[in-house]
Amino acid sequence: MDRSTTNEFTTQTATDPVPAARRAEMLANPGFGKYLTDHMVTISYSAEQGWHDAKIGPRSDLTLNPSTMVLHYAGEIFEGMKAYPMPDGGGALFRPQANARRFNKSAERLAMAQLPEDSFVAAVRELVRIDRDWIPSGGEAALYLRPFMIGTEIAIGNHPSDSFQFIVIASPVGSYFKGGVSGVSVWVSENFTRAAPGGTGAAKCGGNYAAALAAQKEGAAQGCEQVLFLDAVERRWVEELAGMNVFFVFEDGSIQTPPLTGTILPGITRDSLITLARDRGRTVREEPYAIDQWRADLESGRLVEVFACGTAAVVAPIAQIKGRDFDLTIGSGGMGPVTAELRKALTDIQFGRAEDPHGWVDRVF
Repeated sequence: MDRSTTNEFTTQTATDPVPAARRAEMLANPGFGKYLTDHMVTISYSAEQGWHDAKIGPRSDLTLNPSTMVLHYAGEIFEGMKAYPMPDGGGALFRPQANARRFNKSAERLAMAQLPEDSFVAAVRELVRIDRDWIPSGGEAALYLRPFMIGTEIAIGNHPSDSFQFIVIASPVGSYFKGGVSGVSVWVSENFTRAAPGGTGAAKCGGNYAAALAAQKEGAAQGCEQVLFLDAVERRWVEELAGMNVFFVFEDGSIQTPPLTGTILPGITRDSLITLARDRGRTVREEPYAIDQWRADLESGRLVEVFACGTAAVVAPIAQIKGRDFDLTIGSGGMGPVTAELRKALTDIQFGRAEDPHGWVDRVF
């Protein structure tokens, strides 16, 4: 762990914030990632000083030397999390410590400096406080938070950077999918893989998502909204979607999801849903699941629901799975009862509508 930074921030408020009336228009129909709030957090790291210069200030452009290492060697990691509006008008985070731990796991894998977990959480909380008026209300809208870190050493040589910039920005968001929570269509990629053993599949780094873009484009050409990746060795075992974990629900009420073996991102939503399902007495197996078994279980009726999950999309039913030689509908083509049950259980806790038995909600104000 690298040297700790203070959790006290130098604060400079924006002199030209978005006018209240314009902000209200944005919050009424935020889309996903269309708008950014007025402020941002920055913390710097150098080998000599450790973490230092923690600031909250007006959101601004970044100025980078053309030889800044992140531009050449992709030394970059990020997190995705949300601040949720509470029924009494307050705001809260959901499991921010889990995001902080995963952030440092990603940093370790990419040979980057690790930010103390309490500093990560403090940075996110401070941005939520200063931009609290940007938290939307109504439906399941929330304030999406994007903490990220880049290698900032100015050097062309390929080696771990010795300086970094940690930044947090925020964006009011609505539904991730244009169709809301209706069924998603998924293309099974045979031409591309997302991650390989020993690679960066378990890290939340931009390179993983860049590697998925060609496959997503392929899926879109087949009329699908998402792409599903198989393992890189046998091209047989289901891993995850381009940006979401996947779950299977069987006719006996049991649930299965691929295990975390190093090639799959350990989703915080994934972990939360496993806990909530077990709380309700459901059997949850973290075991490999083959694509040919998926097809056979659909045809026999053993598999009744499939859903994807992640911070952005929350829980999204998968209605259709397509591949080179198959096109299958899952269940009724919409959200099944188990998917709906778990989605409601999770969002009720996140939005403060239900008891929080696991202490996941972190109230900010």
